Amino acid sequence: MVSKALKRRSVSKQLPLHLILIVPFVLQIFAIVGLTGYLTISNGYKAVNAVASELRNEISVRINQQILIYLEKPYIVNQTVASAISEGQINLTDIQALERYFWRLANQNTVDFLQVATFEGTNVLIERLPEGFIVARSADKSILPNRKSYRLDNRGQRVELLKIQSFDPRTRPWYKAALQAGQPTWTEIFIASANSSKATIALSELIYSPTGKLLAVQSSNFRLLKIHEFLKSVKVGHTGQTFIIDKAGNLIASSVIKEPYKINDSKLEQIPANKIENSAISLTAQALFKRFGNLSLIKDNQQLDFLLDGKRQFVQVSPIQDGRGIDWLSVVVLPESDFMTQINANTRTTIFLCLAALIIATVLGIYTSQWIARPIMFLSKASESVADGALYQNVEIFRIRELAILALSFNRMTQQLQESFTNLEQINHQLEQRVEERTSELKNTLDNLQRAQTQMIAEKMSSLGQLVAGVAHEINNPVNFIHGNVHHLSNYSQNLLDLIQLYQTEFPNLTSKIQEKIDDIDLEFITEDMLKILSSMKVGTERIREIVKSLRTFSRLDEAEFKQVDIHEGIETTLLILQHRLTANAKHPEIEVIRDYANLPLVECYSGQLNQVFMNILINAIDAIEQVKAERTSKEIQHNCQIRIRTSAINLDWVEIAIADNGSGMPVDVQQRIFEPFFTTKPVGKGTGMGLSISYQIIIDKHNGKLNCFSSLGEGTKFVIQIPVTQELNKKVETAII
Repeated sequence: MVSKALKRRSVSKQLPLHLILIVPFVLQIFAIVGLTGYLTISNGYKAVNAVASELRNEISVRINQQILIYLEKPYIVNQTVASAISEGQINLTDIQALERYFWRLANQNTVDFLQVATFEGTNVLIERLPEGFIVARSADKSILPNRKSYRLDNRGQRVELLKIQSFDPRTRPWYKAALQAGQPTWTEIFIASANSSKATIALSELIYSPTGKLLAVQSSNFRLLKIHEFLKSVKVGHTGQTFIIDKAGNLIASSVIKEPYKINDSKLEQIPANKIENSAISLTAQALFKRFGNLSLIKDNQQLDFLLDGKRQFVQVSPIQDGRGIDWLSVVVLPESDFMTQINANTRTTIFLCLAALIIATVLGIYTSQWIARPIMFLSKASESVADGALYQNVEIFRIRELAILALSFNRMTQQLQESFTNLEQINHQLEQRVEERTSELKNTLDNLQRAQTQMIAEKMSSLGQLVAGVAHEINNPVNFIHGNVHHLSNYSQNLLDLIQLYQTEFPNLTSKIQEKIDDIDLEFITEDMLKILSSMKVGTERIREIVKSLRTFSRLDEAEFKQVDIHEGIETTLLILQHRLTANAKHPEIEVIRDYANLPLVECYSGQLNQVFMNILINAIDAIEQVKAERTSKEIQHNCQIRIRTSAINLDWVEIAIADNGSGMPVDVQQRIFEPFFTTKPVGKGTGMGLSISYQIIIDKHNGKLNCFSSLGEGTKFVIQIPVTQELNKKVETAII
């Protein structure tokens, strides 16, 4: 009774159901309404950003296309004139014919200026004036250094002499620029004439005869006022601006400034955009320099924003390049305020509607929670009775369908609860017995498999060691016999050759039979080749003795005790055995082995088993290098086939051996399984999947060390072995038992 009273007291301190229903409901409504408002406002800003970005991009594309059209016309005109003069269709000495030809091109409204000048100073210029009519300014040899200006009628004929003035085209920027560049090129911005205030840029080109002789310089001028008029016609929101600057930051043209330059003593001086009086242009230029530092770094379209008088400005910068010297930047400045008026109005309406929805939903939530909470309270009391042991409880069927179903289910539950408890206890007991039996069986099976695998590996290693040792022993005796007698045979042969030479010296007059025999056996060749053969035999027997020694060192697989060995000797022995795989063959060029050995102490280990680990890892490295042959050219393979072996000491107690190749590497899923028994990625018949598994057991279980693999696709694989210098006694005993 006391415990029940304490439980009721603790329950009474918890929150009532109607409050739990009301508070989360109201909080959910509040969160949903707030989130809706936030998303509405946020989407509004995102929409502004998206529209501004799209509009900036469209305007920039339009500006760049039109500017390139403006710049392309002078190039087409120059090509037309140069072709006509080079092919002899026009004679440079026929000034009036040149005037009429140029007039036809200018009358098509392609360029503002069209002129040509020879090295003698003769020149012809056709210019369309802002007033609408076309004038011709020309000079032949008879009037040099002066030039006459005529007004032309609508047929290109001279109708009025306007003036005569001194003029030398060879001093003009367009003439000098073409000679200096040697190809079609744009000049710097300049004033067309001393009496003009219009900024001009010219595309100059050298004209050659069919034989390659330089005839004249052709130029088509283009007034920058056209760019200003075009930029002015482009609508950028309500208050936006556009302008053109060069990579040095100087203003070329603007939609709001007609003449963005100064003229001092008939010379044009460009104004940096960041020092212009227009705040939008100057602050935009400052923002560009702050963002990029050097405007030459802008290679493609860039979008950014900055604050102007506390108001956000959207900016897009796009490069303009025609491939003939023009390297400008078009800049579009779009104020955020052009978009935000309607967004702000929608935001206020959204906030008002969200607050109204919140109030209405809160009132409905309170009423609904009370309607639901009453029936649940009855079910709660009945549940408390069941918890107290009174299983047979019947509750009233409510008018709410879900609660009515719940009441019926509760009544059935109380009737079946006792029976269910009994059945559950029986089933639980049976399951526990089955789990214990199956766990015992699985444990026994796993132990048997592990013992069988360990025994199989041990027997295989022992048999292999005995076989290798036996083969090495059988080969060693005859090889030693041959090697020991090669030296004596070499001395005997040398003595015989010396004796033959002495005979030839003492008895130079040989009989015909002896001379015939000497010629028949080619005694001179035998004398030279015999010593070479004996030297080769000596080198071969020494090589066989080294291989036999390596096989005997490698075959220590059946040694049952730890011994102090030189790790480097084991590595070199393994490399010697694998030498046939490292030398160049049809599958790959020579594989370079890079050794980075540190001074290591003697290490207590099973030397034969450790050599087997080196063998398995090196074979995998060679296979990985052979695998990438099809993916690389022979030149790449020749310079990249490498295996790097590095050894180092760690805190005087451990040594580390790292073996890395530059093969194709492994994906992550393969790395996670490489030490599993029978797992292999090699073709059928080339690998069993046991090499790295055995190596892992040798390092981890037999030597209490560490074996890790690090690999990345396309960068190769590295295996890192760490083993202690000395083995503790308890670890020796444990390893021997295993």
